[in-house]
Amino acid sequence: MSPEIRKIVTFDEEVLIEGFRAARTPWRMFAVAVVLRNPWAGRFVEDLAPDIRAYGPALGEMMTDRMIRLAGSGAAIEAYGKAAVVGLDGEIEHASGLIHTLRFGNFYREAVEARSYLAFTNTRGPANAPIMVPLMDKNDAGRRSHYLTIQFAIPDAPRADEVVVVLGAALSGRPHHRIGDRYQDLKDLGHDVDNPAAV
Repeated sequence: MSPEIRKIVTFDEEVLIEGFRAARTPWRMFAVAVVLRNPWAGRFVEDLAPDIRAYGPALGEMMTDRMIRLAGSGAAIEAYGKAAVVGLDGEIEHASGLIHTLRFGNFYREAVEARSYLAFTNTRGPANAPIMVPLMDKNDAGRRSHYLTIQFAIPDAPRADEVVVVLGAALSGRPHHRIGDRYQDLKDLGHDVDNPAAV
């Protein structure tokens, strides 16, 4: 059992001027999106695990290889994330099932030698629905310069019986980052880094 892939879309953006000022180096964000048939579309399936176990490694390995080729190396990637958009004949659970498994995400995490979790979205929509891929620093979840979002759409996907699965990355943070990181806020508020909400 393997995913039935209709198309693969690559998004690649380089920002040269941000906030009316040239970036010292181009700010580059990119993504690989796979459009596949939803194996559970149009019906309620109690046990999603067999397909998740089959699809996760196949998608994770193939998509990670493409991301590393786009970046040049895993080390070049500083921020990363994932997303899935399920078509209208599917459940949010289907989008979640395909990306929220270590059988999928660990390929990417290990290839970029990351310590933080993969930021994510899982949504439902028609063809040309917005695809939002949130990113965060691969090693430091409090590094606000790397709180980023890749946004694009695929005009003919997802169809009602499809899912779009996406990996995203950035080679740097925002060019003119100047809002600080969360650690100073925590210090000012007297909160512990390990208990930021102070609960």
